[in-house]
Amino acid sequence: MEFVETLSSYLWGWPMIIMLIGTHVYLTVILRFPQRYLFKAIKLSVTADKGSDGDVSQFGALATALAATIGTGNIVGVATAVALGGPGAVFWCWLTGVFGISTKYAEGLLAIKYRVKQPDGSMLGGPMYALEHGLKLKWLAVLFAVFTMCASLGIGASVQANAISTVCYDSYHIPTYIVGIVVAFLVAAVVIGGVKSIARVCGALVPFMALFYVLGCIYIMVLNGQFLWPAVTLIFESAFNPSAAGGGFVGGAVILAARYGIARGLFSNESGLGSAPIVAAAAKTRNPVRQALVSSTGTFWDTVVICAITGVVLVSSVLAHPDISFTDGAVLTKMAFSKIPYVGTPFLMVALSVFAFTTILGWCYYGEMAVEYLKGKRWTHAYRVLYILIVFAGSVINLVVVWNVADCMNALMAIPNLLSLILLSGVLVKESRYYLWENRLDETMKEE
Repeated sequence: MEFVETLSSYLWGWPMIIMLIGTHVYLTVILRFPQRYLFKAIKLSVTADKGSDGDVSQFGALATALAATIGTGNIVGVATAVALGGPGAVFWCWLTGVFGISTKYAEGLLAIKYRVKQPDGSMLGGPMYALEHGLKLKWLAVLFAVFTMCASLGIGASVQANAISTVCYDSYHIPTYIVGIVVAFLVAAVVIGGVKSIARVCGALVPFMALFYVLGCIYIMVLNGQFLWPAVTLIFESAFNPSAAGGGFVGGAVILAARYGIARGLFSNESGLGSAPIVAAAAKTRNPVRQALVSSTGTFWDTVVICAITGVVLVSSVLAHPDISFTDGAVLTKMAFSKIPYVGTPFLMVALSVFAFTTILGWCYYGEMAVEYLKGKRWTHAYRVLYILIVFAGSVINLVVVWNVADCMNALMAIPNLLSLILLSGVLVKESRYYLWENRLDETMKEE
């Protein structure tokens, strides 16, 4: 346990944070700020690209990617950042999302550029294919696939299932094994149908749940109305001057607020991790840049919108209710949402449970594609069975070690993916110039 915890702390320390932020900024500059095409990207995300090759719609691919990223990190993760780094951590988390849009754009572009069409017409893609076909680094592609498969069983299956069983037990004392059986059954009912089934369920659940959660946050902000502007002001001021936080908030160093805000932002939106492009490759799209733009909106919704709203809710709640504890992320979250009369606790339970459930579905697809890359399609059925069993096991066991192992696998996924983004940046610029900067978004690419 000590070894894994030390390794996790090292992998997610400043070197990784600097590597990710550096990639975000570098891609933002060389790709001429893809963030300025955000409204065009949102419009494309809800527009069907009929007649194009792929397994699911662009919106279905986006919904599946969002399902895997919008989770407990958006709620408890932001609260942990505030508890450990002070209100200023919210600003750094938000800023990470703004620059992360460029990296998610780049990942989506390479996913389509280097995807492979199977004999049955299905599409396979992701960083492993960019590494193999774009950089001719087969061994690194294999490592990425192995790390992805391991991460899917950790952060995707067991950790999320444990979050659901824990919140159900803490709220209504429902036995964890009963929750585990129900969740495993529901997961099995969805994943047995493959990516189309997963995309269909995520496409229905994710927009509804995100809207439901945002409305709940807006209600809390209305309750905290007179503290809303002071909370926003405090977030910006304490990002550069933590001692301005006062009121018992953690403070003392800008670097502390930046560290926890950036780390939680990166962990929440997964920009640079290499997971989202795996499902982006399955999208029906006529050229790489169209899907790249659609993929980039995922980071916007996840971090720039949902994480930011959560941060304002938490900080305004602490200002409005001095009795709220801010020393622990989970406690801070529960106490903030408990201020919603009558429905606060069940609201938080439902939000966390659905977010975690959709994350389980999204990561199942990521792991399945990694297994197919490593061993072929015939092994994916065995993987699904294993994944469902791990979902149940995660609901009933202690996950201290699993959390740290999952963190390690995520970091190890990011390293080869970031390498492919940097080394293939010339391809990113070339494709962006042809399709985006020279206004050829409606042109259909020739599949290589």
